[in-house]
This record gives sequence, structure tokens and C-alpha cells, in this order.
Amino acid sequence: QIQLAESGGGLVQAGGSLRLSCAASGRIFSSMAWFRQAPGKDREFVAGMTWSGGRADYADSVKGRFTISRDNAKNTVYLQMNSLKSEDAAVYSCAGSVYAVAYRAPNFYAYWGQGTQVTVSS
Repeated sequence: QIQLAESGGGLVQAGGSLRLSCAASGRIFSSMAWFRQAPGKDREFVAGMTWSGGRADYADSVKGRFTISRDNAKNTVYLQMNSLKSEDAAVYSCAGSVYAVAYRAPNFYAYWGQGTQVTVSS
């Protein structure tokens, strides 16, 4: 059974940091990504990474503050979030793709985790 399980969300003050984890089981994906969705807004791409080459891509809104990384041995992808802002508050979901490119469009990702809530207090 293929599963993605996120962890690490929570409540943090503005300017603080959180690290999200996404453990994949059942298969190794060619690329993985983090998306987020705030209430009343569309799901948006946050960061993605190819599994083999490690090429990373970031949304402009998080570039320089967020870092995506992976642990091949654990089949886990991480999202280190620093300098959090109130506008970063959302449900963060990880996604796995069979494509060797970390596309920004969610329809390229066939596998999704349940999501983890990130709340940023000002």
C-alpha cells in the first residue's frame, strides 16, 4: 500500500520555524513536493524536489525562507520553514509523482498525504 504521512505541523509565532516531514511507504517517487492550502484559497505549490538529482524548486513566496530536502534511506522528504509569516498559515500536504520533474501543478501528483496544519500567530 502506497502512503504518504506528514508530521511536524503546529502553532508557531511569526518569525519562528517549523520542520515538516513526509514519510513515503510502498514506493519511491521520482519527485516529491509540498503544497499548501489556506481557507478560501486554492492549493498552491510550495516546494518540490526530484528524487535522483535533488533539483529543488520553490514558490517565490517562500524562496529564501523554506528549504526542501530528502533522506533517501528513509524515503522521507522534509520542509524546513524559517521566518514564518501569518500568510504561511495553511494545511500543508506532501505529494508524490512518477515524473522526474517536480512540476508545480498538483495534477502531476497522483499520491497525497492527509496534510498537516501550520498555524502562525502574530
